[in-house]
Amino acid sequence: MTPHEGPLAAADCLVPDWPAPEGVFALCTTRTGGVSLPPYDSLNLGTHVGDVAAAVHTNRMRLQSTVAAVANGTRAVFLNQVHGDGVVHLDSSTPDGIDADACVATAPGVACTIMVADCLPVLLAHRSGRVVAAAHAGWRGLAGVGGQGVLESAFKRFEGLALGGKALNAIKIEANDPAQTFAQDTLVWLGPCIGPQAFEVGAEVRAAFCEANPASEACFVPSGSAKGKYLCDLAGLARLRLQALGITHIHGNDGTSPWCTVTNASRFFSHRRDSGALGASGRFAACIWRS
Repeated sequence: MTPHEGPLAAADCLVPDWPAPEGVFALCTTRTGGVSLPPYDSLNLGTHVGDVAAAVHTNRMRLQSTVAAVANGTRAVFLNQVHGDGVVHLDSSTPDGIDADACVATAPGVACTIMVADCLPVLLAHRSGRVVAAAHAGWRGLAGVGGQGVLESAFKRFEGLALGGKALNAIKIEANDPAQTFAQDTLVWLGPCIGPQAFEVGAEVRAAFCEANPASEACFVPSGSAKGKYLCDLAGLARLRLQALGITHIHGNDGTSPWCTVTNASRFFSHRRDSGALGASGRFAACIWRS
């Protein structure tokens, strides 16, 4: 590793403000701290957006160095995200590029990593500190089919590995309903995404959520720009889905402007903002791992 590929500066990352269990670490990169040139400036981590491959490699090495500096030998694993609900269980042999939109880890050495540029990154950790997960929640993956999308799939795998697998058989659950207790002891952090002041969608998007859960109507406001258009609170929809799973400890993105990828151009990449005006957009990433 050359100095050019050294760890990111503290100012180039967001560290989730949440009561992370001992031995669990997380971060979210921004668009700063890398070597990519406009419109990918500067810490673009996406290999699929048209950026120079050598620049992306250097940027990814900077992230890898940052993760490894916190927990020696840890590797960020990048998925090929397809806006679905596939989930992969990471281990030391998991390669980059698996088609999935969520990942779970029960062993040290791998960091669950999600790339975004308007979609919502969702990080999960159990209070025991022995299982973590990350999910990519664009509206399609979040909506899923019949109210079952990427968050439901990720939590099912997350919970199954904990309650049914050997990795967490030391967890003591004394309540009558282990699944309910597990959800209550799950922590979630929502990262930056396109905000409700910027995310205009059509009636079909509203219907995809509201037909499954009428409470979702509160996350859609007529935009006034055209009939049948709505401003959508993506983070709010994710909160509803998580709460329906019994998860109440939800931190991070509250739908206010500091979390909006579109309106914070110096801080975050935004596909919706930049692709039309500049022809392309980079990707930033959220990671979670255990030592």
